[in-house]
Amino acid sequence: MILVTGATGNVGSALLKELHAYGAGPLRGLTRDPAKAAFPEGVEVVEGDFTDAASLEPALDGVRSLFLVSRLGPDADILESARRADVEHVVLVSSITVQTHPHLGPAGENQAVEQLLKDSGMAWTILRPTQFASNSLMWAPSIRAYDTVRAPYADTGLPTVHLADIAAVARVALTEPGHDRRTYALTGPERVTARQQVETIAAVLGREVPFAEISRQEAHAQMATAFGAEAADAVLDVTGGDVNDELLAVRDTVSRVTGSPARLFRQWVEENANAFR
Repeated sequence: MILVTGATGNVGSALLKELHAYGAGPLRGLTRDPAKAAFPEGVEVVEGDFTDAASLEPALDGVRSLFLVSRLGPDADILESARRADVEHVVLVSSITVQTHPHLGPAGENQAVEQLLKDSGMAWTILRPTQFASNSLMWAPSIRAYDTVRAPYADTGLPTVHLADIAAVARVALTEPGHDRRTYALTGPERVTARQQVETIAAVLGREVPFAEISRQEAHAQMATAFGAEAADAVLDVTGGDVNDELLAVRDTVSRVTGSPARLFRQWVEENANAFR
């Protein structure tokens, strides 16, 4: 039995589709609201809340492999529950900032969860994705309203990763041998700047999308309201303010692990164009 936590989230839902398409059953998806879950046929739906590790224990019954996204709940308690339930293998989604910006607070928290897993006695595989292609959805309200998209570091290109590629690597790690005690840094196949992302969205929509670069200070003022000042600084550092070769590197991990090339940012936009219309 494979348990996918966060099964209605972006990566979790893509992973369930991947696993189902490859016949990797039996499958179980964890969600806080089973009534709203739209899982593939044959996937068992179970209710649970990340913030309450005890609520996960029924969902872990009979599970041998677990897909877990870092820092959505009390990770130490969740991993201990998995260990007590005799889960054999955990695939953890962490962040590439653990290796590129370990001094930042969120990266340190992810690294701590990675270490908890390594010390748990269970087999483990750690995925460290870079910036998600889906982060561009933060511009969707402006684009739908025909307003100008405003972003800092307009011409800093990052190797943005398609969520389906994270799911594809997770599927392989969960179902095929040879991935125990492996850490995979995941990127897309090319660097894409914020300006290029908006140009790609415009091309797919078939209309102009105005774009303007703003200063770090302007961006920080907007982001701090939603995330807090420290988190806003961390995001701005890794999206242009403090980049390094390790963060900018385009990696072939997706193709090596899955046998298929990593997806372009344009493909993600084409698949999600309605969000911007």
